[in-house]
Amino acid sequence: MKYLCVNAGSSSLKFQLFEMPEEKVIISGYIEKIGLKDSFWNTKINGEKIRGERYLKDHTEAVDVLIEELLKHKAVSSLNEIKGVGHRVLHGGEKYSDSVLITDEVIEDIKELTKLGPLHHPGNLAGIEAMKKALPKVPMVAVYDTAFHQTMPANNYLYPVPYEWYTNYGVRKYGFHGTSHKFITLQMKKKLKKEKVNLIICHIGSGASISAIKDGKCYDTTMGITPLDGLMMGTRSGSIDASILEYVCKESGMDISEVTNALNKKSGLLGISGFSDSRDVEQAAGTGDEMAKLAITMYNQRVANYIAEYYIELEGKVDAIVFTAGVGENGIAFRQDVINRLKPLGIKLDDKTNEKVASYKELHEGLISSKTSSVKVYVLPTNEELMIVRDTYNLTK
Repeated sequence: MKYLCVNAGSSSLKFQLFEMPEEKVIISGYIEKIGLKDSFWNTKINGEKIRGERYLKDHTEAVDVLIEELLKHKAVSSLNEIKGVGHRVLHGGEKYSDSVLITDEVIEDIKELTKLGPLHHPGNLAGIEAMKKALPKVPMVAVYDTAFHQTMPANNYLYPVPYEWYTNYGVRKYGFHGTSHKFITLQMKKKLKKEKVNLIICHIGSGASISAIKDGKCYDTTMGITPLDGLMMGTRSGSIDASILEYVCKESGMDISEVTNALNKKSGLLGISGFSDSRDVEQAAGTGDEMAKLAITMYNQRVANYIAEYYIELEGKVDAIVFTAGVGENGIAFRQDVINRLKPLGIKLDDKTNEKVASYKELHEGLISSKTSSVKVYVLPTNEELMIVRDTYNLTK
């Protein structure tokens, strides 16, 4: 049976078609610059990458391309073969602690929650509405980035602000990258042959978050009411003194929206070094660029600090630390520096094994801690699309 995963952004749409329950990817694609004159897409099938381009004015036309690609490359002989579509949705608020079949009520809830996900929800909704128009009889599922984190206790998800901000406005920590943290948790349960695992999962990419997993459930996570909180990232500041916003507004003449935009899109690695991609920052640091070196130190230090904090939260009872996502899976020097900062906790790296593990190396995953390390450290590739399709399959089969 064929199931489709759709991840629609404000100007992009990613898709993967799976054969289920075998969990085999048949075709994948990434449509970019929707709404701009130079719209284009790349489709991958049988190891071959094929590019196409034409002006796509909206997500409806992007979905038309998606369907054209499925049929043209014979990924499906008929749209009737598609038994379900899973959609990534950023924010489920407190209402959604798991994936759900999309109904009119669910769509209205996503619209209502746009106030918490203003950058992502318009694209998420556009993708859902375009797919429903193209495949009106196919069941569709909303898979929320926030759902997995709904097991956090109040002492971890509440902010120390007036309590009525929570009861009246929903101000609390929600967390994101939930499909990735859930996928890694399930994989580690199998790997460790243990249901109630205690983990520290480091999803480190352009966006980055760390979660503390206690007895197999999310206990704490770094991202907050939005993905801006927590770690320093590619273009996001992460946690800062909240009074900076008012101060910069007064000093610069910018309004609160402009300052918030700068914290989301012009900060993090980009703000310090001038580069948002960690590979570019490392390359610049290698040539002696002092700001790039500073950015790396700040970035790695914050990751190590959160790992140490969650180690304490879990009372030192940690089955494994897991690095995943783009930087976590491929950043050999990054992992080395972070783990070396954790030596006071008895956590030690096997440098030779660490050097061998990356998506472009002989090993894509593995145990990279030394035999004498107090905690095992793994590199494990994430697969958010597969997690979305698994949930879709289980809800629609």
